[in-house]
Amino acid sequence: MDEPSGNPSFFKKWMMRQYWRMQQSQAVVSLLLWGTTITLLVWPYLRWRFEPGCGDGMFCFDSELFGIPLTYVGLVTIFMAVMFGVFTVGFLYDQVFSLWTEWRNVDAERNPFATYALSPIWLVLFALQAETLKRQLGDDEEEMKEQIDWYLKWCKSYTEGEMFARAVQQWDKDLGETPTFWFTDEDAMKKARELKLDDDKN
Repeated sequence: MDEPSGNPSFFKKWMMRQYWRMQQSQAVVSLLLWGTTITLLVWPYLRWRFEPGCGDGMFCFDSELFGIPLTYVGLVTIFMAVMFGVFTVGFLYDQVFSLWTEWRNVDAERNPFATYALSPIWLVLFALQAETLKRQLGDDEEEMKEQIDWYLKWCKSYTEGEMFARAVQQWDKDLGETPTFWFTDEDAMKKARELKLDDDKN
């Protein structure tokens, strides 16, 4: 059943979806914005070197190069220098300090599907593995069977969430009606099909 609009989690999820959309372009947009901003901030201090009357000094330039105003050449040069600086920081981040390894550790710690939660695909695979093992055990393996039952109970608990509903609805669409899996029941499958997903389609 769909969550009511008054539920705080509904708004939190909606806000996080919008944030996710903005975040997808964040790296490229922020790079261009910072490059442009720094270029325009530095340009007033160097502009006089590209203007007539600068003189014949070492760092003075003619007003044009191959018919192109050196103003544009100067701006592009500053922008590329900023981009090179960003690349240098990225190289140090990756090759020298290897900070991405610790970032990945923190990312995995905060990811429920890397610690305790099951995605629909892993759900089916793990349940199949547990059921296969359970059927191969003898009568004297009661302790192992108890652990397998717990394993199947773990799998069943994740058939009640939105992730499983998304998978069932897509499987129904692509493959026809999804069978009721042995580790769940008809009620869970019905709820998965009836759950209204609130994705924006536009």
